[in-house]
Amino acid sequence: MMQNIQLKYGNSTIPFEYDEDQFQVFGKLTQDAALTDIEIGEAFDNPIDSKTLEEIVQPNETVLFVVPDATRSIASGQIINLLVRRLIANGTMPHEIACIFAVGIHRPVTEDEKKEILTPFILQRIKNLEHNSRDLAQIVKFGNTKRGIPIELNRALTEYDHIILIGGINFHYFAGFTGGRKLICPGLGSTRTISETHKLAFDFEQKTRREGVGIGLLKGNAVHEEFLEVVQAVNPSFSVNTFVNGKGEATAVFAGNWKTSHQKACDVYAERQTIEIAEKRDIVIVSCGGFPHDINMIQAHKALEMASHACNDGGIILFLAECSDGLGRSDFLNWFEAENSKGLAEKLCESYQVNGQTAWSLLKKAERFNIKIVTNLSESETSKMRLEKVREIGQIDKSSSGYIFPFGAKFMVKKR
Repeated sequence: MMQNIQLKYGNSTIPFEYDEDQFQVFGKLTQDAALTDIEIGEAFDNPIDSKTLEEIVQPNETVLFVVPDATRSIASGQIINLLVRRLIANGTMPHEIACIFAVGIHRPVTEDEKKEILTPFILQRIKNLEHNSRDLAQIVKFGNTKRGIPIELNRALTEYDHIILIGGINFHYFAGFTGGRKLICPGLGSTRTISETHKLAFDFEQKTRREGVGIGLLKGNAVHEEFLEVVQAVNPSFSVNTFVNGKGEATAVFAGNWKTSHQKACDVYAERQTIEIAEKRDIVIVSCGGFPHDINMIQAHKALEMASHACNDGGIILFLAECSDGLGRSDFLNWFEAENSKGLAEKLCESYQVNGQTAWSLLKKAERFNIKIVTNLSESETSKMRLEKVREIGQIDKSSSGYIFPFGAKFMVKKR
């Protein structure tokens, strides 16, 4: 029987008609109801392994919120509104509250994005700060990790009495999960700290991904463990992590201790968002799930990583990634001047850069699969990445079975 599905592409959708005898759809988002302010307040009233915010922050003490940039959808506007109201009701003055955008090595946040992330109301009432990982005047050293990696973070983290993290949970292809500790490292790290911690995802001797590093992995994950050690130097006072539905509304909130509440959120997320398949198939159609998951290629790659676990070697992956903001880095394409992934790995070993590892991961997939991409990127860009740009989803080989993943960035695939 023929069925129709609307696959998200940026802020629009692309329709696709398929035979349900040929394709199996996995990972449809359940449209969980958005939490009310009262329900979110209950999570704040009953924090995980922590005192309440009102017990932690005393009048006349200053507070710094740390929030993601526009590449994450976490319902931050609703969360920060409620937290600011609580603080003010508890005796904190608006001028004692600030917010900093954890951009890591991403581009700066635009004024329109600030309004979207914080809401215009909050943006007008509390100070907002921007992080630049290359601006040494912003950076303070907190010592070194046990591995010898310098802990260099934004100076603002030393200038406020309390640090509060506001993040969202999703899978990450080498950090295991987003959210929590990632708001500080890499979010507010120096270029050097970001690079050195990310290096731990790559095995320089074997020239491949380090063992124990991957989607949904925290225990034994060298990158995650190093992030924790970096953040411990700051020891945030409180943390909030959310799950969101397809509209970007909060459907679950985990508040409390910055480390254990994040771990709890990740455990629940993995239980809910893991897809088990009986077999890999020859065709996989994957959408990132629309904006902001496909804002640029570096972000969109996370959905491609998921799809790669469901496709047979040599099979077709049809990849929907608008990339309205381009590649994510102006120098990203330079890595693809390497002859192949082995050559790119050699370049990484000679001169490591964070996005070089993403390029290597992407090129490895392009060598394993026939990747066709629907995107706003130019054909000269896609061809350099060894991806075939197509204008539409088009006809699919009727002799092969496949999977459709409408929200590739939000799920993890495991073979039974």
